[in-house]
Amino acid sequence: MKLADLAKKPQLIKLTVNDETIVEKYGEELEFYMYDRQPLDVFTKLANASTDDTGSYFNLLSNIILDEEGKPVMQDDMVLPIDVMTEAMKLIGDHLGK
Repeated sequence: MKLADLAKKPQLIKLTVNDETIVEKYGEELEFYMYDRQPLDVFTKLANASTDDTGSYFNLLSNIILDEEGKPVMQDDMVLPIDVMTEAMKLIGDHLGK
């Protein structure tokens, strides 16, 4: 097989936050989107992500957590609650780790 056969344009995929505590707190499961393929620099940033550097951490999540149109959910002055961001990050890590 040629490597070129494996190259594809990234596609939006839906991920669902269904953690019992989150569902109880917000009343339902929460959905967001991300691209199924990420550039290598995103993997590197994820591997080195630290909540101590909140600016970098927030920028990383802002570029990955998208709406159904592929636009960042967190933009301008819009920020998700920390518990939701934490669960979203777990789902992102689980998906990218496959």
